[in-house]
Amino acid sequence: MPKRFLSGAALLLALLCSGAAHSANFQPCDDAGTQPALAGSLCAREAAPLSHAAPGGEQLSLFIRKLPAHGPSKGTVWLIAGGPGESGASFYPFIERLRRSFPGYDLMAPDHRGTGLSSRLCPAEEAAGSPGGMALAGAEWSSCFAQLNAQPGRAREFTITNAAHDLRRLILRHRDGKPVYVYGVSYGTQLVLRALQIGELPVKGLVLDSLVPLETAERWDLSRRSLVTDDVGRQVLARCDADPRCAAVAQEAVEPLYRRVLAAHQPGKEGSLPRLMGRLLDVPEQRARIPHLLRDLDAGKGEELARVTAGLLDAGAALGGYPQSPPSIPLVGIISGSENNLRPGLSAAALKAEEDPLLFSSPLPGLLLQSGLPLYPRDAWFGGHPAWLPPTLVLHGTLDPKTHFEGAMEHVAALRQAGKVTLAEVADAPHFILWTAPGAFERQVRAFVAD
Repeated sequence: MPKRFLSGAALLLALLCSGAAHSANFQPCDDAGTQPALAGSLCAREAAPLSHAAPGGEQLSLFIRKLPAHGPSKGTVWLIAGGPGESGASFYPFIERLRRSFPGYDLMAPDHRGTGLSSRLCPAEEAAGSPGGMALAGAEWSSCFAQLNAQPGRAREFTITNAAHDLRRLILRHRDGKPVYVYGVSYGTQLVLRALQIGELPVKGLVLDSLVPLETAERWDLSRRSLVTDDVGRQVLARCDADPRCAAVAQEAVEPLYRRVLAAHQPGKEGSLPRLMGRLLDVPEQRARIPHLLRDLDAGKGEELARVTAGLLDAGAALGGYPQSPPSIPLVGIISGSENNLRPGLSAAALKAEEDPLLFSSPLPGLLLQSGLPLYPRDAWFGGHPAWLPPTLVLHGTLDPKTHFEGAMEHVAALRQAGKVTLAEVADAPHFILWTAPGAFERQVRAFVAD
């Protein structure tokens, strides 16, 4: 275990001695009356060191929103957002669904360091009252990036490991003796597992939604995201051919139809067609429109293109709507480039050659090429696994274009060495099961908690 971090036992003892119960810190949230989902919510702030290896330096502020159970509380569920870069606001549109899935439990939605109402990488540019709100806009991009590169030491402390120590601190300080569950999605699963790798936590159960691949699995790393997206997209096309209703819409084999459309299509305001098709894979309702879109484009029409583009915008709007909803792009760049890019020397020419033959693609590999941000070296926790896991439920879609199902299966096999891990395959679902397959999510999680 790296000596520059407190051991799990030492950290637990230090936190318990400093006072485990801090529930009195919670006060009615200022915005509790602005949205129905936030009604009755309580807010608190917790201090944490910028560097857990040097706790005497700069202190950050971590924001937590508590959504109390209706009636007596059975315990607590910590909701760990994805991204990296997303805040606890990612869960606000799904509060009632989460309450049905974890009946009788208080919901705790923290904002990771660098996101939401927690301390930010660029405090001025990412403030709620700035021109872009909590998102960067206009000249804020250059001033923010210039500031980060002028103070690279501070930026390099916004690591997964420091965020994992933050999470451990929050769980330990706000425990009340009742059962604790942790739910993480996408990057949130990586963060939760890093926290458990550092040391055990008093957690009764763990729910991992859209599990990230093993950190050392080259086939699935972020620089290869377009290859992952293309593989899933081709599966979708093949399933359409095998489905009589879908095949009736396409009126011919879908892949040749798509290639004919692709050869004739000129990029429009929606971007290249493979990029758009990759985005359609994320939303089941829009993914189902792919044969309609291809027939329409093949006929030289644009009505279906306008329809699916509007559908994607509506889906994105449904996930936001809160001041702290915009993700922190600087944090995305720093963590993704530092920890999840296994080809840092990849050239733009090599990436173009790799992606040119693809039918579906993602913009993410291109964004990794030159982030313009101060990256940090991986620490000794990278590529490791927790020595212990509580009972764990993994929910994963078989058509996930972001965290491939095969990568999840590989990771589950490794995690089973540390505890009981149940993999729930959600047939044909994409990423983020809480959102894209709500019925399956509620059934599986309720059964897991009841058991």
